Amino acid sequence: MNIYVRGFREINRSMLSVVGGKGANLGELSKIPGIWVPDGFCVATHAYQKVTKNNQELDILLDALSGLKAEERSSVREVSAKIRVLIESISIPNDIVDEISDYLTKFGEEDAFAVRSSATAEDLPTASFAGQQDTYLNIIGLKAILRHISKCWASLFTDRAVTYRLQNGFDHRKVYLSVVIQKMIFPYAAGIMFTADPVNGNRKVLSIDASFGLGEALVSGLVNADHYNVREGNIIDKKISAKKLAIYALKEGGTKEQEIAPEQQHDQSLTDEEILELAQIGRKIEAHFGSPQDIEWCLSDDKFYIVQSRPITTLYPIPEAIDPGNNVQIYLSVGHQQMMTDAMKPLGLSVWLLTTPASMRTAGGRLFVDVTSMLASPESRHTIIDTLGKFDPLIKDALTTIVNRGYFEESLVDNQNEPSNDKSKKAESLPNYKALNEYDLPGGPAAIVSDLINRSQTGLEALKQNIKAKSGTDLFDFILEDIQQLKKTLHHPQSFDVIMTGMNASAWVNEKMNEWLGEKNAADTLAQSVPNNVTSEMGLALLDVADVVRPFPDVIEFLKSAKDDKFLEDFFQLNGGKETRNAIHFFLSKYGMRCAGEIDITRTRWAERPATLLPLILSHIKNFEPNAGERKFEQGRQEALKKEQELLDRLRQLPDGERKAEETKRMIGLIRNLSGYREYPKYGLVNCYFVYKQALLKEAGQLLEANVIRRREDIYYLTFEELREVVRTNKVDDQLIEKRKAEYETYQKLTPPRVMTSDGEIIGGSYARENLPDNALVGLAVSSGIVEGRARVTLKMEETDLEDGDILVTTFTDPSWTPLFVSVKGLITEVGGLMTHGAVIAREYGLPAVVGVENATKLIKDRQRIRVNGTEGYVEILS
Repeated sequence: MNIYVRGFREINRSMLSVVGGKGANLGELSKIPGIWVPDGFCVATHAYQKVTKNNQELDILLDALSGLKAEERSSVREVSAKIRVLIESISIPNDIVDEISDYLTKFGEEDAFAVRSSATAEDLPTASFAGQQDTYLNIIGLKAILRHISKCWASLFTDRAVTYRLQNGFDHRKVYLSVVIQKMIFPYAAGIMFTADPVNGNRKVLSIDASFGLGEALVSGLVNADHYNVREGNIIDKKISAKKLAIYALKEGGTKEQEIAPEQQHDQSLTDEEILELAQIGRKIEAHFGSPQDIEWCLSDDKFYIVQSRPITTLYPIPEAIDPGNNVQIYLSVGHQQMMTDAMKPLGLSVWLLTTPASMRTAGGRLFVDVTSMLASPESRHTIIDTLGKFDPLIKDALTTIVNRGYFEESLVDNQNEPSNDKSKKAESLPNYKALNEYDLPGGPAAIVSDLINRSQTGLEALKQNIKAKSGTDLFDFILEDIQQLKKTLHHPQSFDVIMTGMNASAWVNEKMNEWLGEKNAADTLAQSVPNNVTSEMGLALLDVADVVRPFPDVIEFLKSAKDDKFLEDFFQLNGGKETRNAIHFFLSKYGMRCAGEIDITRTRWAERPATLLPLILSHIKNFEPNAGERKFEQGRQEALKKEQELLDRLRQLPDGERKAEETKRMIGLIRNLSGYREYPKYGLVNCYFVYKQALLKEAGQLLEANVIRRREDIYYLTFEELREVVRTNKVDDQLIEKRKAEYETYQKLTPPRVMTSDGEIIGGSYARENLPDNALVGLAVSSGIVEGRARVTLKMEETDLEDGDILVTTFTDPSWTPLFVSVKGLITEVGGLMTHGAVIAREYGLPAVVGVENATKLIKDRQRIRVNGTEGYVEILS
């Protein structure tokens, strides 16, 4: 039996470590009945390992390469080049040469081959590594084949391959290379086929790119290919490109570029019959592998040959439908409404699902809501589109696009004509919430808000006391019972009414002031420094901590170098150490349960890692004078009062002015008294989550001590019920935990869609806007004003070094980002809506803000000078 050579028929998909991803897939393809795969073999990874083993010079270079970062391009280029030269200079051992030579006798002496690299970290379900190593075409004869095998081994260290591994955390020493030797096909046409639309993810649309000659012209970008889309056996789209060049094989070996005759350049590369035949082949391959595929094909002598198939790794997973039927299901992202589009760990997902009353499902580590029945019903359709549009216009536009396609024409429900007892056929509709209009309680709306906050705090204190005595499975039962009470508090009708009334009052003021006075977004100024906003108070409270630290230079110097989360004890002996510790402890006692992505119970809280706050405290010391928090709040309050008086004075000058002024004053009162409460329910939720988490981690500590789990954080990769069972039995599935960890790493790299269908299609929205400056980046105006400044583009709050007056540009913000808001003068996010966290706090702090600017963190470069128009909703890049 050969050690170093494997024929395709001997290979299957389980042999990744022996023949790499490309080789394993080719072996699997060759076994599918009716699929033609050019014959060939693989030089196994054992050969590469033997050639490179115990090479001292190579080891030194690999050590140097492993110490580099992806952005150190010149060093990466230099070391990689040395490694390639070294590998190509190593003679291939005779026993490997003999096996290759022996297998080549199965072919004719004049046969030509494609020599392709096949790495063990390539064509994986979670990382394609496509195009990272080299391919050589039309190679003839043993000597040339051996030389190109060495070139393929060396191509494991091309600049692009090394950089890709550095970016994705792959160890250079743990990635091996097999080489595929495959008989050349000299095609009339060739190209690439995706069995799912690679742009919008639709699994029912198959996409084909085709050009004349070898597929290398298409892959290398030399030609514009024809493009065909096929759906369920029908060609639904064709784009025929001008194909001026093709690559063909030379008889003596190698390839050449050749111009295509002008009269042929606009010919269709494949006939319609060939397109449909190829599509059927694609679906057959997809069914065999069980997932959408990226397929390389070629057409020769009226026969389609498949030369590669790999999984498409960029598609977002489809939420699992409970009752899919034959109708398209519509899924709405929860993360875009919660300002947390990051992937969540299984424990975080399951606890959130226990907390929410909505019917949700998971996909790609995120949560989605099936809104199909709501859209199918004329009764609820307008409500959901209009309500969601207030939060995120891009979602509104996407849902409108779906409705306009006519998906629901046959399933429209006419409730008036239905028998009243036939509930099974009635479409689900949104609850008909009634906003509060009158406040008869003593103290008015302020008293209602105060009562709601007191009710939440009383429940939290009871939870903290009662959970202390719980352990084992009793703890899980207790948490489940407490979650039921938490849900009642969170979703109390009065709580929702208070929030909606604040929103409606703001909308009324904006509409009427624009109509009566020609003034846009007047409510933004009126919402500054409102009472009872626990999140904006948190941002100002950290300024107070900075005030405590400011007088103590020794403490400041210590904090600049502090990395360990035990720093609170380490500087106790310094002058000001006690005062600083007490101030930070006081802050954490009220806000320590917060963190980025806080709806995921597994995320590390500030109380668990207080060093996260140090850059913010030091930034506040540098950028602000003492008592800045108090001055900022009072300044915002005075601006709001001034705006109120100005509006009322102007209204009184109008016809029927007294009535208009009186009505406006009442609405302003609702804004001032109710809009601050918008942030409180989530604050109460996160407080409870932290209590649950501390109790669950205590159980994890006991599991760790009993050697049931390997790390305390392993519990994060189990659902709530799975963890309960582990606690009950003291047994855990280690393989499940490792599988979940790998899935989470994959999910982190995905970008979740706002709206998608059960076909996998991602439906994008757009802003309808006119008369904008050229090249303006369009978003949603959520906080009025125009400001210019330096863009600070950041993805992590704790890594942001702000100067006073910077403009913050990030993907999304949740309450943990609030301390940064006091240091900036404008805000831009990729995700968000009128009532999401960043918008609410921006208005209260008086920061011009535009949210929902797609790809803002890529289109805007760090430190560029930009202008934010928070009144009209766009951003301009000035330099």
